[in-house]
Amino acid sequence: MLKSSVLFTAILTLTCQLTFAEHPHRVVWEGDSGPGKGKHIVLIAGDHEYRGEETLPALGRILAKHYGFKCSVFFTTDRKTGFIQPGSSWISGLADLKTADLMIVFLRFQNFPHEEMQHFVDYLDAGKPVMGLRTSTHAFNGTRDAYAKYSNGYNGKDYKGGFGEQVLGENWVGHYGRNHRQSSILLLEKDQLSHPILRGVKNVHTQCGGYKAFPLKGSVTLARGRILNGMKADAEPDKTKEEMPVVWTRSYKGSKSGKEGRVFTTTHGASEDIINDGFRRMMVNGALWCLSMDDSIKPDGRIDFVGPYNPVTFSFGGHRKNVKPSELEGWESPILSSEPAPGRKKKKK
Repeated sequence: MLKSSVLFTAILTLTCQLTFAEHPHRVVWEGDSGPGKGKHIVLIAGDHEYRGEETLPALGRILAKHYGFKCSVFFTTDRKTGFIQPGSSWISGLADLKTADLMIVFLRFQNFPHEEMQHFVDYLDAGKPVMGLRTSTHAFNGTRDAYAKYSNGYNGKDYKGGFGEQVLGENWVGHYGRNHRQSSILLLEKDQLSHPILRGVKNVHTQCGGYKAFPLKGSVTLARGRILNGMKADAEPDKTKEEMPVVWTRSYKGSKSGKEGRVFTTTHGASEDIINDGFRRMMVNGALWCLSMDDSIKPDGRIDFVGPYNPVTFSFGGHRKNVKPSELEGWESPILSSEPAPGRKKKKK
């Protein structure tokens, strides 16, 4: 009996190891109950600067634990070491999109391997819902052959502006506010206050600098950014800046299915942005809305973090080093370690 038990344990351990070896870019959380039970959300993190590798697992845990979704979070990694490498374009396992009900992306200038990019394209062709954060307006760059049209600023008439413009409603236009010097208050559109995504949303303040954005016709603006001359919510507004759209919704049509998928886009979303309760609630509400689960959006729905959340201030190269996706498994592992990335000092309180 003892030998059988030991053998079973060894086989189970080996199976788990092989399963992870097949998906070195992915962490999965699945809730026990909630309105999202039975639905699958795939979240893909791969930006260079704004710490999407912190934002998306935190959001995935919230949606899984509090709402019952299965959330599969993917990270770009260093091809040799397997450590999370924001923006590396090295990713595998996106076949999971075949079973996804919602795709949430936080990408910047990616050029995925063709076999992985095809899964992304198949998802769009099916007209399924998409949620895009911050740099996802310029998610791809340098893509070639059949995937060239998804690159930022693509000029062809068949897919003008690439993925950003055609799906999210805008591509890269430019900065509109200085990072680390100017934060933003998000002003909710008065004629959209009854929109399901804005239920319970208030006092929204974000840390990353603003972007210029002119969403495509037919988009519904939910919030505009008021640029501040400082990093606190009570800082004086920059009177030289107009209030640009920073959160909007729209829909796009799958080229093969003909179905329309709901889209939620925000030009904010840095890992320190979601510390703000109002912004974090908007993200959770946005995911539910994309899935046409409007009735499940409650003004007091749970948005508390699951496990320790320790975001770093965004910067190029400022990510936590030497971390593998597997280190985020479970509900209580830190996102990410509270220790500063090598070569970076802790903030003074």
